[in-house]
Amino acid sequence: MTTRIDALEQLPVPEGPPRRRLPPRQWARENLFGSVLDSVLTVLFGLFLAWAAYRVAKFVFVDADWEIIERNLTTLLVGSFPRDELWRLWAALFVLAASLGFGAGAIGAQRRREVAEGRALPAPKGLAIRRLGPLVVLVGVLLWFGGSLSSLLLVLAITGVAFAFNLVGRLWPERLQRYVPLVVLIFVGVAFLVVVAFGGVKWNDWGGLLLTLFLAVGGILMSFPIGVLLALGRRSSLPAVRVVCIGYIELIRGVPLITLLFMGAFMIGFFLPPGVERPDPVIRALIAFVMFTSAYVAEIVRGGLQSVPSGQIEAAQALGLSAYRTTRQIILPQALRNVIPGIVGQFISLYKDTSLVFIVGLADLLTIAENITKQPDFFAQGLIVETLIFASFIYWTGSYWMSRESQRLEQRLGLGER
Repeated sequence: MTTRIDALEQLPVPEGPPRRRLPPRQWARENLFGSVLDSVLTVLFGLFLAWAAYRVAKFVFVDADWEIIERNLTTLLVGSFPRDELWRLWAALFVLAASLGFGAGAIGAQRRREVAEGRALPAPKGLAIRRLGPLVVLVGVLLWFGGSLSSLLLVLAITGVAFAFNLVGRLWPERLQRYVPLVVLIFVGVAFLVVVAFGGVKWNDWGGLLLTLFLAVGGILMSFPIGVLLALGRRSSLPAVRVVCIGYIELIRGVPLITLLFMGAFMIGFFLPPGVERPDPVIRALIAFVMFTSAYVAEIVRGGLQSVPSGQIEAAQALGLSAYRTTRQIILPQALRNVIPGIVGQFISLYKDTSLVFIVGLADLLTIAENITKQPDFFAQGLIVETLIFASFIYWTGSYWMSRESQRLEQRLGLGER
């Protein structure tokens, strides 16, 4: 039976008809100038975009005063993080670069093997540039504002480490491919320990972009598996499990996120045993984000589970698969594949919702961007526009990168084409 199942799993999935790629001139003629009305709308909209681009470029490069960003760049990035401990963040960046480079290299090597065996389509040309584009732009802007040669050299060194471990990932043996996620997870854990362990920096000193990214990434990594378990529990045949999961999902989805943040900040101590110290404010905020996001992820995944045809389950049962293997190998992969846009959209929402932590006294990126305008050197100068534009650019970069990765994953899995 196992041999038959493995053989079925290795069969290539039939691809849909390839998309027809038109030359740029023909595409413009068909989509932008197909009729008189289309031509008029295209010209008017093009003039509006040109005017808007001119005004934005004039403000950014001529009218804006970016001195407030240049003098407070470190504060915007790390908040009140001790300056003599910044080496911990650079060391963590080196470890993360090694982790991401290794993971990307191993996954890329596996992808090339699948393409060579006819089990996958080749990636479009220039995909790596489009994927890394937002990150490169963000790093370039930060280096421009920083104006430090040492920072530039450190960034180049981090890039070199990423490329070196990318090569290691490409040479990773195929028989050990299943351990790649575990290796990446270990690297991420080491990077986290570099910052907080061995006499590291306390949570209360975290702030700025560092705090925003920690809450976003931590919330995503923890809320996704919890949400999947809640979705499976809601469909469980055990009444107790089903009732508990339904109650949790409906209760959390009916409460605003701000309420959960306040409860995490002021009421979490009531749920802890006597004598147990309350977690730091950052951890309490993270718990609130995980609780909130996992409930929404559960509903998104539940929709994906309902989209799996019942014939798939019946076929798995006919092959003698257990309920666990049916869920893990048949139902869950298809369900998650169908709801990729919804899950990524929820994660983007979580990334932007981290700006709400100011209500519980945490200094995230947006809070610091507003507070630095109250410094004596910049008070009452109307520089809030520059600081908010800088913060908005960082939020947009992260959201756009996640959106592009979602589209790449959809194209790789053939979502909407099969």
